[in-house]
Amino acid sequence: MLFPYHDDNPIRRVPFITVLIIATNIAAAIYSSRLDVYSQRILHARFGFVPARISQLVKPDARVVVDLIPERPKRVNHRFLVLPADRQQIGLSLITCMFLHGGVMHLAGNLWFFWIFGNNIEDRLGHFVFLCLYLCGGITASIGHWVMIPESQVMTPVIGASGAVSVMLGAYAVTYPFARIRCVLLLCLPFFIELPALLVLGVWIFGQVVSGMDAINLNLNGGVAWWAHIVGFAAGALIMPMLKDMIPESPLRDSHRLNEFGLSRDGGLSDKQWKNPGLKRNAPTIRHDDPNIRWMDD
Repeated sequence: MLFPYHDDNPIRRVPFITVLIIATNIAAAIYSSRLDVYSQRILHARFGFVPARISQLVKPDARVVVDLIPERPKRVNHRFLVLPADRQQIGLSLITCMFLHGGVMHLAGNLWFFWIFGNNIEDRLGHFVFLCLYLCGGITASIGHWVMIPESQVMTPVIGASGAVSVMLGAYAVTYPFARIRCVLLLCLPFFIELPALLVLGVWIFGQVVSGMDAINLNLNGGVAWWAHIVGFAAGALIMPMLKDMIPESPLRDSHRLNEFGLSRDGGLSDKQWKNPGLKRNAPTIRHDDPNIRWMDD
């Protein structure tokens, strides 16, 4: 098992949309934890994404009935919730489902990945475009789940931010493929290693594809929306290059381009310079107009 815990990819502006999304997910989880199990399942059915409700958009008379206690044996009385064919409610559920989770581990896993990889995407795109990518990508991931799942699962509510988070992973993979990701490799003992982002995320999406194909071939319902992850990752990887072309690089990031000596274009000293034992803190500043220096961005 490969688990990332840090990326060596600094940001140059406060990722307050990332923090706001994380805080909203935590607030929703706290609210949900105060409810009894039965009330939680009603919440998840009403505000989660139930794939069968898509049919109600074209067939208002279609009945969508969610079993609130599916783990009970058939001989025991069940409780059901009938969901109305309300187009506004159906559309809203595609967004609200991203902020509901099934437990602490479900919440922590999604938010941990989101924090590691999402803040750099917000730093690159800006706050508003990043928010649009997160929400629209999450909706796309949910639709992908609806397209791929078998008929037996269309009444199961889908909750969690994993589809939207997968969009961030796909966007990160194509934007910073060689960023160094520090990971824990769990074999018999934990090993701490550093790998390029493209390899880490490539291993992750490969595992999702294998699990998604198994779920289709064996008609499994393990409670994981594998195809939301796959479609979300693909959406992020495809959309991000277009957004990068439309949105210029931040001037803050441009001003920190380095030459081969570890010096920034304005003559300032970079972090890399202090790590180089050949360059001391009292080394003279090199002027940009020095004819003997070739700058990498010229």
